[in-house]
This record gives sequence, structure tokens and C-alpha cells, in this order.
Amino acid sequence: MFSWDKTGDRVAIVQMNAELRHAQLEILSAQCATDRHRLRFSAEDIARHAQRDVLRKALMSASALHHYFSSIASQVTDSDAIGSLTDPSRQEERITDAVGKVARYLREQRDHFRAQGKPLNEMQRSIMSPFFPAALLDTIRIVAMEGRRISNPPFYAEARALGFTSLPEFTHMASLTFEDVIVFHGEIAPRTLFHALVHAVQFETLGLERYTELFVRGFLRTRSHVSVPLEAHAFTLESKFAGAPEQHFSVEEKVRLWINQGRYSDR
Repeated sequence: MFSWDKTGDRVAIVQMNAELRHAQLEILSAQCATDRHRLRFSAEDIARHAQRDVLRKALMSASALHHYFSSIASQVTDSDAIGSLTDPSRQEERITDAVGKVARYLREQRDHFRAQGKPLNEMQRSIMSPFFPAALLDTIRIVAMEGRRISNPPFYAEARALGFTSLPEFTHMASLTFEDVIVFHGEIAPRTLFHALVHAVQFETLGLERYTELFVRGFLRTRSHVSVPLEAHAFTLESKFAGAPEQHFSVEEKVRLWINQGRYSDR
């Protein structure tokens, strides 16, 4: 066994951790690719139609990784660092706590910015009305930040301490949707507004608590906010709108379809 007290071992430990970080990034990349695949195809379709050789190799790789890292987890003595990953009850406890914190933050931000918000202007409403319900557009309030940006939520420090280093940076985001309030950093382009309104539809259809739970679970699974199904769907519909804005469709119908198909869930 290595010992930090030995010079040669210290070098090996540093190398080991560097290689582990590289492996973790490679695994995360594979996990994101797999999640995108999962969003498009059901497990039943893959099992029935996938090329057998490719599927066999993928299953063998996944099984080998699971076996290897499970054997490591069983020997970790720092229960606070890894216990929630191997103990389902502790994992659910932490997820519930995280969902509660995120939901409270979203509600607080909504209440804070609502009074500052303005309705959609005539041009914005004209562009968006073929895609979104009139009742929703009536309730939306927009806040254009000038000379300032929303900072990261206060719970980020705790999340990063638990190893979540790929959290989205709020200051770099074009917009943030807090239920029926949308805060913009910079220009409010039609494409950016469309994306934000998709999230508003998701909030209205799912409810704050369910939306938050799906987002948190999706992020814990993918470790990338753009791969969370709620976010991935918003990007997909945004691209559809930007590519052919004259081809109208109902965002609400698209959202309800994904809900009914369970595509926002972590299954």
C-alpha cells in the first residue's frame, strides 16, 4: 500500500489522482453521450434493434466500470464523502434536501424580481404568440439587468464541497427563468426569449416542486446542466424555432408529450 510519508509513493499518489481526474472526465463524457441516447430511444428499442456486437461491448464496459468502482467504494472509510452514493436512503435524503433548497431559491428570486418586471412588448408577443398560450404570455414578466448580473445561489459552495464542480455559472447565462419571471443578461433576442419561455411552460405544466425535482435528479445523473432533459428539450425546441420560425407549433403540446412519455424523468 502507498504511504504519503514515502517520497516515491507521494509521486505515485499524485500521478494516480491525475489519472483518476482524467478517467472521471472521460466517464462523464460517456455518461452525457449515453444520456442523450437514452432521451431519443427507449431501453426496449435498444434491446430489440441495437447491433448485438456494439451492444455487447457497451454492456461489458459498463459492467466492468461498475464492478471496479463498486469495489473501491466498499473500501472507502470516509462515509461523508461517498456514503450517499452507495446508501440509497442517504442519497434520497440528500436529494430531497437539495430539491428543497433549489425550490426555495427559485421562489424567492421569482418574488424578488416580479415587482421589477415588465410585460412582453407588442413585437415580442407577436413573435411568440404562435408558439405559446396567450394566458401564459399575459403572466410573463421580463427583467433586463443593466450593469449587473445575478450571482450564483448561496448553496453552490456546499454543492461544490460535495464534489459537484460542473454547476452552471449564473453570471454567464443569457437568461434565467423563475416560474413566470424571466431575467435577462444582455440583449433579449427572439431565440433567447423563446428558450426562456419554454422553461416557463415547463414550470407552469409541472409545478415548481416537480420541475425542481426533475432538474436536480437530472443534474445529479448527468453532471451537466445542458444534458438535463428539461434543458435539453428547451434547446431542441429553441433550435426548431430558430431554424424555421415561420413553421408554428405548440410548445405546450411538446412539453406535455414529453411529460406523458416520461422523458423528463430520471428513468
